Amino acid sequence: MKHASDHYFEHAPASEMSQRSGRRGRLFEAGRMKLLVLYLIQQSPKHGYEIIKEISDLVGGDYSPSAGTIYPTLTTLEDMNFIALLDAERKQYQVTEEGKVYLTQQQDMLNALLEKLRFRREIHGNDQLIDIHRAMENLKTALRLKLNVADLNSQQIHQIAEKIDQAAVEIGRL
Repeated sequence: MKHASDHYFEHAPASEMSQRSGRRGRLFEAGRMKLLVLYLIQQSPKHGYEIIKEISDLVGGDYSPSAGTIYPTLTTLEDMNFIALLDAERKQYQVTEEGKVYLTQQQDMLNALLEKLRFRREIHGNDQLIDIHRAMENLKTALRLKLNVADLNSQQIHQIAEKIDQAAVEIGRL
């Protein structure tokens, strides 16, 4: 007999499946960092350090991309002809026409990314939402520990899924 949780697991995106297997979810999915860097450079020409600082401010919380993330991203964007050096001495970049076209084509994805980052900042800046975030992290930790340490049988797995489903329904009714 199939359960609601079985249906969810069968149809969940791969990124969600990797999060369920115990690995921490990524803040930026594949290609999103390039898109964000390109967006920031479009606002005004920038060098690598400015981009690191602006992403840190945009994301909020304790996240700051490393130079080992940003500089290879800049190189890739330059290789794609989406950015070009404006000031070689300062390594300041500007967006090319090709980069502007790409940003226009990716506007929906960019908007979704910016909304995700806005929500993340909101959580980190709101004491009430921090309580919810803490509770969610506690649940994820408890699940990881249970799934990684215990040899669960199918009945226990079903019970855990049922409790999570019940909590979701109760929250939805609030």
